[in-house]
Amino acid sequence: MLRIGYLGPKGTFSQEALKKYIGKTPHIAVDFPSIPEILLAVQEGSIDEAIAPMENSIEGAISATLDMIALEVDLLIKAEFILLIRDHLLVKKGTDIASIRYIMSHPQPLGQCRRFLTEQMPNVEIRAVYSTAAAALEVANGSGDCAAIGSIAATEAYGLEIIKSDIQDNDNNHTRFVVVGSRDAERTGLDKTSVAFSTEDEPGSLYRILDIFNLWNINLSRIESRPAKNKLGRYIFFIDLIGHRDDQDLKDALTMVRRKTSFFKFLGSYPIYSEQDSVLG
Repeated sequence: MLRIGYLGPKGTFSQEALKKYIGKTPHIAVDFPSIPEILLAVQEGSIDEAIAPMENSIEGAISATLDMIALEVDLLIKAEFILLIRDHLLVKKGTDIASIRYIMSHPQPLGQCRRFLTEQMPNVEIRAVYSTAAAALEVANGSGDCAAIGSIAATEAYGLEIIKSDIQDNDNNHTRFVVVGSRDAERTGLDKTSVAFSTEDEPGSLYRILDIFNLWNINLSRIESRPAKNKLGRYIFFIDLIGHRDDQDLKDALTMVRRKTSFFKFLGSYPIYSEQDSVLG
């Protein structure tokens, strides 16, 4: 049976994404306290796959996921899933909002709700924790003077109630999750390919790489950069390309990019997510 990991504990948005991705496929869900631990578990073979957040439409890239898949593990993206995020302020039942002294959550939801926290809870201490569910659990075990930002699933898991609903700064709040494993996906005809690379530290080096995709008429749907960690001012670029590794034009373009970069890593080819279709059916 498929063993798949997610950022836990129970009640996180990652668990919600896992449930929607996996559907009715038989599986064993395993929660982990951090993104690096999830991905390392796949690398070491204790689980088969992992679902991890890649980027949020408000807060941008999830750096822990990008850094791990580029530098720490040899895994491939086999699917993507986009989840509409609704952030709620969660408290123990019967808590008065005026009694809240501090609010906890994962750094991403805290950033997604920055305007609400600044304007409506200006005197409340903000604390970052490893996950939304960890924050909810601490609230459930607390004295009633704290709150968590999390999901409806967290209220059910920990016996909390929602004191303020939909507190995210923007209703267009989506998180893109990726499913990683030892293999990527077969060609479907509607695919995306992700790669990471670094260029030489010289004028025009990034332009010359991107121009390769232009010459082969390949569409870039995303570009992101992260520090390379080996020298100040050096970066790893993450790009998503429309097409599959088996498409001849994309295969030729990637062959040329490999030759022109100081670091190159293929991260996987996989179906483009469609809201109308379940990934696993």
